[in-house]
Amino acid sequence: MASRRRRITLGLLSVVALLVSSALGVGCALSGPRWAGPKSEHFDGEAFFTPNGPKMPGAFGSLEGLSNLLKWQANRERGPWKPYREEPFGPPPPRDVAPGAMHVTFINHATTLIQLDGVNVLTDPMYSRRCSPTDIAGPERVRPPGIRFEDLPRIDAVVLSHNHYDHLDVATLKRISDTWPRVQIFAGLGNKAFLASKGIESIELDWWESRQVGDVTVTSVPNQHFSNRGLTDANGTLWSAWVLGGRNGKAYFGGDTGYGPHFATIAQKLGPMRLAVLPIGAFRPEWFMSAIHMSPSQAVQAAIDLDARLAVPMHFGTFSLADDGEDEPVEALKTALLTKPAPFKVLGFGEGVDVPEGTP
Repeated sequence: MASRRRRITLGLLSVVALLVSSALGVGCALSGPRWAGPKSEHFDGEAFFTPNGPKMPGAFGSLEGLSNLLKWQANRERGPWKPYREEPFGPPPPRDVAPGAMHVTFINHATTLIQLDGVNVLTDPMYSRRCSPTDIAGPERVRPPGIRFEDLPRIDAVVLSHNHYDHLDVATLKRISDTWPRVQIFAGLGNKAFLASKGIESIELDWWESRQVGDVTVTSVPNQHFSNRGLTDANGTLWSAWVLGGRNGKAYFGGDTGYGPHFATIAQKLGPMRLAVLPIGAFRPEWFMSAIHMSPSQAVQAAIDLDARLAVPMHFGTFSLADDGEDEPVEALKTALLTKPAPFKVLGFGEGVDVPEGTP
């Protein structure tokens, strides 16, 4: 009997070891190339970091990070999310906007269409069913994108905030590249090699570097986050927010970011923002998420720091990625605005709006 128990125990241990080794193998295989370049104020020669940023409790590549991740997973208190449902698509956005005009359309998650001075820019385009390395598991959307892909206007540029699966979606980027071969795709340092391995051409920029697309200046600016696709590429590529500079004002897209002094720095260097597209979701539990995801109340302060004429929230209502419920970010934003007014407009999925000129 004892011998049989030992055999069963050894068999179970072998299965566990196989599963763990398989998971590690898959995680390593998913990892992308790392940036190799000179040290800078946000690159230590091996990894990127946010200067003077908080220590990230969920940082990959450390025992403390793993411990905090397990602590969160063991004590989750998830808010409610509705199951997937079909919803009507929004009307097709304008094909172009006139010189000096600006228009923004909320599509889903962090995907928005920003149009200014005849240039159409998609942010973190995500049209896949899951934000995951596989089609059979991982976070699944609860609603379709608000605008049909076929109803998008010509896309001149794409800006990518970082390489997480809910922001850098290879399938969508391939579709964009195939549909508009002249599109310019912008990403932070280190992402070009990964995208090239998928047959996608891109332009990689460091913080504060700029390129011109027609009459619009595309500038990479700091934000507070991290990057990885697998287990061995943590912070191996740069995360960025983006500023689009037009004739009559600038548009800011925040991607994923915790709250920090970078918002005020951007306003000081580049001036007030006519439009600020800011994340409000995946913020609970705040002890774990606050270093990398703003709360809705912090997004209000970020809009104020950026001196935004109009602020539009994103990163909510599409994928359940943290503990906040589906409607919680928008409700928390409305509550925060009662005590600290800011020019926010919550757009429905597929809804667009003309951005007013001037500053608040």
